[in-house]
Amino acid sequence: MVTDKIKLLAATKAKLAKLEHDVATHLHRELAALPQKYGFASVESFIAALGASSRKGGGRRGAAKAAATPKRRRRAVITDKTRAQVKKLVESGQTGAAIAKALKVSLPTVQNIKKALGLVKARK
Repeated sequence: MVTDKIKLLAATKAKLAKLEHDVATHLHRELAALPQKYGFASVESFIAALGASSRKGGGRRGAAKAAATPKRRRRAVITDKTRAQVKKLVESGQTGAAIAKALKVSLPTVQNIKKALGLVKARK
C-alpha cells in the first residue's frame, strides 16, 4: 500500500516536471516573438524602446506613479516682514486661509505666527 503511494508520488512528480518544462518552453517562445509582434526588427531595438518608455514615464504605470507622488513643498522662510504682513492682514479681518494664500505659506504657519504674536483668542 505504501509502495503504491510512493509510485503514484513519483509519477505525479514526473508529470509536474514535464508540465513545468512545457510551460517554460512555451513562455520562451512567446517572449522571443514579442519584438516581431510589435514591429521591431531585433530584440535590442525592442529593449531600447522599452527602456525609453519607462524613463519618460510612458504608459499607465508611469503616469500613475507621477500622479501618486506629490511635489515636495519648499519650506517657508519666516522673516519679520512676513510676521508684520500676517499681523496687518489679521487686523484687516482676513481669514487664516486667505492670509496663507496671499503670503504663499501654509495655514499652520499662519496659525503659528498668530500664536507667537498673541493674535489668537484663548479658548474657553
